[in-house]
Amino acid sequence: MRYTGSSTIEWPGMVSVYAVLEPESGVTTTGAHQVGIDFSGHRGLVREVEGRAARHDAPPGAVYVTGCSPITWLEVGDPTEALEVYPDPGLVDRLAGRTTEVRPSFGAPDGVVFAVASRLRRAHLDSGAAALTDIEASTLAHLLAGHLLRRYGTGPASYRGPAGELRPGAVDVVAEYIRAHLADVITLDNLAGAVSLSPYHFARSFRATTGMTPHAFVTEHRLMVARDRLLRGDASVTAIALSVGFSNISHFRRLFRRRYGLTPAGLRGVAR
Repeated sequence: MRYTGSSTIEWPGMVSVYAVLEPESGVTTTGAHQVGIDFSGHRGLVREVEGRAARHDAPPGAVYVTGCSPITWLEVGDPTEALEVYPDPGLVDRLAGRTTEVRPSFGAPDGVVFAVASRLRRAHLDSGAAALTDIEASTLAHLLAGHLLRRYGTGPASYRGPAGELRPGAVDVVAEYIRAHLADVITLDNLAGAVSLSPYHFARSFRATTGMTPHAFVTEHRLMVARDRLLRGDASVTAIALSVGFSNISHFRRLFRRRYGLTPAGLRGVAR
């Protein structure tokens, strides 16, 4: 990791909080009215919501959506890399056309949230080349708020996104395909076929829906799973790179270092 700690950035339409924490960093809280993602896998997490505590395992990429009640994390036995986004309530209400709430969700995968959060994470880690302009950040805020209304919104009225976006749930189908075929060659035709679209239509609609290209989406999944496997197992760096679809090991090491600030071997050394 590049650092241990947290940073907060206020964007047009949202606020994002990125945190890298060591195991057992004490009791922490995820605030109300947010959508967040844990890029690191966890076993035996204990969370408390409205006075009720539960223990669960979570794969890397698990998404947490809070309504009116925050989440208190009581036991965290693994390193954490997480990003929380607090959408502007006014933006959400304007898109919905009324005051609205979202249904809480704890630990489920969500491809659109993964894509938006991955882009925001890059901006937190690199204020130079990866910085977001106001228009880029505002676009992501609108994408995320619209997605929250479609997938988690309450009430009789459903929000319909702009023309050109993928149908609801399609990004999750693509993400599931990627997770099932990480070690394989994944092509644009494969991803488009998973949601029954032409490659050209899919590529345009995917970016309109997520703010990310299909190639970048696949790469982010591969690096996230590689990091989890490096921390949890004793397989060689080469074996792990191959297991997530990187046949060029030097390229894998370069991408990994660019994303996490350490080589794959260096990450293991810090963790042990």
